[in-house]
Order: sequence, then C-alpha cells, then structure tokens
Amino acid sequence: MSIDRKEVGPRMSQVVIHGNTVYLAGVVARNASGKSMTEQTQDVLKSIDGYLAQAGTDKSKLLSANIWITDMAKFAEMNAVWDAWVSPGNTPARATVEAKLAAPGYHVEIMVVAAK
Repeated sequence: MSIDRKEVGPRMSQVVIHGNTVYLAGVVARNASGKSMTEQTQDVLKSIDGYLAQAGTDKSKLLSANIWITDMAKFAEMNAVWDAWVSPGNTPARATVEAKLAAPGYHVEIMVVAAK
C-alpha cells in the first residue's frame, strides 16, 4: 500500500495518507501573535478543513483528535469553538492536555486522524 505525503518538509509532512487513513501533523494558528484562544482555535480548524480537503476527506470522517492547550483555564473557550465546528453525530475520539507549545504566542495545537 502506498504512502502519499503532502506539504513535505525536511522535518515533517503536514499531511500523510496511507490507504484510506489521513494523518495531519499538529496544526497551530498561522499568525498567532496577540490572538485569543478563540481566534487561534478558529484559525487552526480552518486550516484543518483545508488539509482534509487536500486529502479528499472532511471533518465528518474524523477518527481521533489530540489537542494541546497552554492553559486549562481556557479549555471552555477552546471547546466552544470546537463544538461549533465539529460535525454533529461524527465526533472523534479526543484527548486534550495542557502543555507548553513550540512558541510562546501559541495557545492551541490540534492534530487529527481521519478516514477518506
């Protein structure tokens, strides 16, 4: 079975497709500086929609999601954006943890796996 990689860089590929499974690398806000948890989460989910479309799938086929946030006090704020975005009746297995992210301006990073 072949492996198709998209947006390949020296360290990682943003999208990897193996068979009928699509793996996304962690996605952070494109311009995080000064943006709230709500704004960053909206930006991240918009990017995820785009990457899933590149792979020939969409959020209704999510299998799992890993979410990292920098402050659990903002968990409800992130969840409000997630809940408005996620496909009703097609919610993935999900975990959310508090963590330091790669740059101080980031508030949220999301990594998903989806079926095609």
